[in-house]
Amino acid sequence: MAEPQTHIVKFNPNDRRHFIGGSDARIVMGDDQDALIRLWREKRGEVAPEDLSDNLIVQLGTVTEVLNRAWYQRSSGQTVKDIQKRVRHPVHKWMGATLDGIIEQTGAVFEAKFMLPWAFTEEAAAEKHMAQLQHNMWVMAARSSVLSIITGGGKWVEIKIYADPLYQHLLLTAEKKFWRCVQSGDPPALFNIETPRPRLEAVKVVDMSTSNQWAELAATYLRTREAHGEHETAKADLKKLMPGDAKEATGHGVKAKRSKSGAISFEALVTESSDASVQ
Repeated sequence: MAEPQTHIVKFNPNDRRHFIGGSDARIVMGDDQDALIRLWREKRGEVAPEDLSDNLIVQLGTVTEVLNRAWYQRSSGQTVKDIQKRVRHPVHKWMGATLDGIIEQTGAVFEAKFMLPWAFTEEAAAEKHMAQLQHNMWVMAARSSVLSIITGGGKWVEIKIYADPLYQHLLLTAEKKFWRCVQSGDPPALFNIETPRPRLEAVKVVDMSTSNQWAELAATYLRTREAHGEHETAKADLKKLMPGDAKEATGHGVKAKRSKSGAISFEALVTESSDASVQ
């Protein structure tokens, strides 16, 4: 069944405690119990939202968002609209999102991030922001998203991530449980949900010449490629020679067996010999 149309509403940014947003989803799906309890207390109005004005990484993400969006539009030829649009899910009113934007041509959710350059990988970046992206796609009934990243090393990366029904099912389950805890006052526990690995579009060209393991396996592949081809050709020709009414065929150290479904398999016959004992 198709998701109903997203309902766009106006609400006070200070009322974040009345819904679960994309940034909250990462905490709900995470493994930090203290952060989960703090988020629960925020949603219940027991503590004020965390002050991130002294968090340099968060502030870098904020001040580079305009540049990030402009760089994406220039590099991709796409247009980002609905910047900072606040939306609520049409059915689950406790689910909301403040969007960095929507790609006008495709309807994909746009998310701009700043990340530190050391140990940066696309896989790690996608995994880190997966909960937020899947949450926002679910709220918007979008099928895809774009993660636009500027790193401190002066690199820009675009990662396309698609809606994952299994991930979103697990996400919705965890968020429902968390929201029930907000309403009931029962402290939440970590949900310990093992989420699927992010599926990324394969777009990179990499050089593996510095990998020793790649070198060893490549040498084996090249050394055995011709023999493997001869092996497969011989199997195909042996199958043609086996009579159609034969269940088994043997000869010259090879046995062929035909299954009930008609598939033919081969095995090598090992001839055992023993030397006579010398008295």
